[in-house]
Amino acid sequence: MRRIDVTGAGGVCLAAWEFGDPLKTDPPVDLAGHGVRENGEAAGRRIGHRTVQGALDRSPGVLLLHGLMGRASHWASTARWLSERHRAVALDQRGHGRSDKPPQASFTREAYVEDAEAALEQLGLGPAVLVGHAMGALTAWQLAAKRPDLVSGVIICDMRASALGAASQREWADWFKSWPLPFATLADVRKWFGEDDPWVERPNPARGEFYAEVMSESPDGWRPVFEPEQMLKSRETWVYDAHWEELAQVQCPALVVRGLDGELGRAEAQEMVRVLPRGEYAEVADAGHLVHYDQPEAWRAAIEPFIDALTG
Repeated sequence: MRRIDVTGAGGVCLAAWEFGDPLKTDPPVDLAGHGVRENGEAAGRRIGHRTVQGALDRSPGVLLLHGLMGRASHWASTARWLSERHRAVALDQRGHGRSDKPPQASFTREAYVEDAEAALEQLGLGPAVLVGHAMGALTAWQLAAKRPDLVSGVIICDMRASALGAASQREWADWFKSWPLPFATLADVRKWFGEDDPWVERPNPARGEFYAEVMSESPDGWRPVFEPEQMLKSRETWVYDAHWEELAQVQCPALVVRGLDGELGRAEAQEMVRVLPRGEYAEVADAGHLVHYDQPEAWRAAIEPFIDALTG
């Protein structure tokens, strides 16, 4: 994968990652026209629009949006098989991954939606299929309601449309405080989030791997690449409100996917499908909230026919 810089709402620099074969250019460039090092990082200045225009014309596009605390690399396995037939781009959303984390940046719903909108426009992806997990799914359906011209379909993975309330936000604040930071090793990260975390009902190695992916090494040990306070700010902009009205405004085909043991219950998921004008439903057995991590093959089986039907 290679990095492409996107300018989001308020000028925040966002890191988008395109999966697939490198562009046939000399020297290699990313889609913003910057030189690309072998590790995929940008190196150098814009070298001209003509060099990358062919890449901009590739289709169909798929934009992958991670959930709260996630990062683009969480989509790696999904993006790799998607890239065989589609232009697959995963976005590090503001405050996450390698995107900017300005202390005074806006973490409103509007900012997240505008960031995804900017990615589709600046990368020439639209109209694209949006694949969103949790918070990323909410961003996806809000953008589909706002800009139907940019979105050909939406996959909503384990995100509730109902309000979660103040108690939920307090629980999350307390949970962040319970993290035994810093972790001495990545093995400690995997063990705590996969086994020792009070929120874990039974050992879940996939969950441990998920959180290991969002840790970076610092002088005193391993810490998250995000600021917990920014995550809480992001979360508080949706937990107090229901989002059924925006769901009803999504005119494109939409697939609601839930893990059998996830946070989205079956009754609510089926009501979401009913409210969506063109809703469909799928569930993945033996999966929790992190459906695409828990059961990657079953996840693929659930969403691939939907994407193929949209993109031909």
